[in-house]
Amino acid sequence: MSSHLTPELERKLITAIERMPAFPKSVQTILQMTRNINCLPKDLVGVIEKDPVMTVKILRVINSAYYGLPNKITSVGQSVIYLGINTIKNLALSFAAVGILPRFNTTGFDIQRYLLHSLSVAIIARLLCEKYARAEADPGDCYIAGLLHDFGKVVFAQSMVGEFMKALAIAADMDKPLYLAETEIIGADHAFVGALLAKKWQFAESLVNCIRDHHAEHAEPNAMLDCLRLADTICRKKVFGDAGNPWRDDELADLPQRFGDDIEAVIASLGDMQKIVDDAQAFAQIGTER
Repeated sequence: MSSHLTPELERKLITAIERMPAFPKSVQTILQMTRNINCLPKDLVGVIEKDPVMTVKILRVINSAYYGLPNKITSVGQSVIYLGINTIKNLALSFAAVGILPRFNTTGFDIQRYLLHSLSVAIIARLLCEKYARAEADPGDCYIAGLLHDFGKVVFAQSMVGEFMKALAIAADMDKPLYLAETEIIGADHAFVGALLAKKWQFAESLVNCIRDHHAEHAEPNAMLDCLRLADTICRKKVFGDAGNPWRDDELADLPQRFGDDIEAVIASLGDMQKIVDDAQAFAQIGTER
């Protein structure tokens, strides 16, 4: 924990983190396997097939109108052939994260819009890494960072509802960054709490640090953090979903240097933005179906 927390807040946060569901073991195994460049598709298929819920959701998404495949896919093995290991890994990860989300909304915090924001950030962070930082970071890790970067808000929405609603209202009414409003009202922000959760879920230290630092002005820049920050900025500017943190025009002043000064040129380089939102919506819809 951090020295700036009071003992009471520390206790509250530990309890809130402990209440969160575990990240599925099967997905942790998938992440571990796919870090190995020599990962065999059949090994990946073996892990997924042991998780019946994951299997059903992957088959549902690949057979949806979104992919428009000519023939029905009936096995995970076929889906890996059609979509590739990375897409299947990202689907498994997305469905796992969605499965952990609560089914209700806190006033001012809409879970569906939060999910659309997180999935859009994940997709754009991966694309930014592929285009601008391939030599320094793994696009798959950038996707995970985007997917999980705001999960601390989910902890607040479940365990500190009153304080979180107050912070959301201050951010909206006073045009203040949400993380500052959270620090003011709760004593810690969603990035700090999200990092604690990622640690509990046994994600790599580099990912935990990236989640913790995504609003930290003085954090040492690195490729994954740069891609996450710009992806978050783009999604909030374009209003792809909503995570309770209103857009402010002064945010374009300190873009990570690797992307240059022209955010619109960077956005244009990523291709069809509508497809990115459609991607995120398809994953969100199928992920939340029971």
